[in-house]
Amino acid sequence: MIVTRFAPSPTGYLHIGGLRTALLSYLWARRNGGKFLLRIEDTDFSRNDEAAALAIVEAFKWVGLEHDGVIEYQSSRLEIYQQHVQKLLDSGKAYKCYMSKEELDALREEQTARKERPRYDNRYRDFTGTPPEGCEAVIRIKAPLEGTIVVHDGVKGDVVFNVSDILDDFIIARSDGTPTYNFVVAVDDALMGVTDVIRGDDHLSNTPKQIVVYRALGFELPRFFHVPMIHNHDGKKLSKRDGATDVMMYKTMGYTPEALLNFLVRLGWSHGDQEIFSMEEMLELFDPSDINRSASVYNTEKLDWLNSHYLKNMSNEKLCELLEFHGVMLVSHDKKEILLDAVKERAKTLVEMATLINEVLVRPLDFDEAALKKGYKEESKGILEAFATALKNSSELHLPSDYHHVMETVVAQLEIGFGKIGQPLRVALLGKLSGPGLDSVMAIIGVEETLARINALLKH
Repeated sequence: MIVTRFAPSPTGYLHIGGLRTALLSYLWARRNGGKFLLRIEDTDFSRNDEAAALAIVEAFKWVGLEHDGVIEYQSSRLEIYQQHVQKLLDSGKAYKCYMSKEELDALREEQTARKERPRYDNRYRDFTGTPPEGCEAVIRIKAPLEGTIVVHDGVKGDVVFNVSDILDDFIIARSDGTPTYNFVVAVDDALMGVTDVIRGDDHLSNTPKQIVVYRALGFELPRFFHVPMIHNHDGKKLSKRDGATDVMMYKTMGYTPEALLNFLVRLGWSHGDQEIFSMEEMLELFDPSDINRSASVYNTEKLDWLNSHYLKNMSNEKLCELLEFHGVMLVSHDKKEILLDAVKERAKTLVEMATLINEVLVRPLDFDEAALKKGYKEESKGILEAFATALKNSSELHLPSDYHHVMETVVAQLEIGFGKIGQPLRVALLGKLSGPGLDSVMAIIGVEETLARINALLKH
């Protein structure tokens, strides 16, 4: 059985790169009928943020990534880690190191001065003497002293690390007994039965240390897939300005979970020329072995395009539900179908859609000066007055087509082009020259409100 996991540290909110890692892990587990686990790596007590841990769970719920079993918190597993540290001590594969911070700092300064790689010199590796007084010991694992460690990676192929270049006897437990990151990751993944580790390639350099822990404890290695990072257009690490922000900010900005997940799965993975992927298609087609080896580029225009696609193809009932988060209540509006059909083709985000809806439903308080100058000419007053009269004399005005018929009649009677009535009428109804179709706007707000807005412009 394939078992994957997502294991964020609650030191900040879930960002877009983390969500992509979670999505890929989720897809691979679900495609194979396996399990997808969620583990909160909160052993760094000085940096933990309880609100951030809750936000990670909230983000999962919003995008619909359901994990299996309970959420595992590393802070509740300290006894397990201590048992495995003791196991390594008892077997002679780890040892107590009494080197003080001052001694370690001095050693590193000397090594740097000699242009050597700063590293612990293994001075307590085979120590049998009397421990120095007043020094709290850390626990170090005995790492290989020579040779190579090969990471068999499903994305990058075999990655070879020279032991002398990257390893020393690294700390697996601090002097206060708390375990370190690379130790607990390996222990947890093994004990939780994780078979496939999918994570960002910024973790690749940690993998040799974790392999050392796996081997020392006799655990079977998982399959590794290190996913290249997401870059901005300049080829640099994604920043908050570029989009590497809290995932829930994407909800605030008006993106849908479907669009965001579709966008993320395409960052570094493809299936032919296909751009639109439903969750069902992702589950059917995704394979981490097909992930590109090069970094992907974050493209806001692509995200907007995908989001507009999902908005256009979403049911009006669902749109009503999503728009409530953005302050628009349409459930009881008798013209909500016409209104949503009129704006969904024009909006890239739910925020834009909410703005368009409010521009239709709320009478403009003023008129855009550029729109007035371009759209309201000397003859516009008479044309709008003729149109208002025609509206008053019409008995059946319900659908957009009813209002369009009145417009056609006035245009024919006055022998003018459609723009002669369309531009000043648009300024009257919306206060500007852009927006949904005029016949739809009038059908939504009704005859009385249409006449009131025309009159407001004429008075202006």
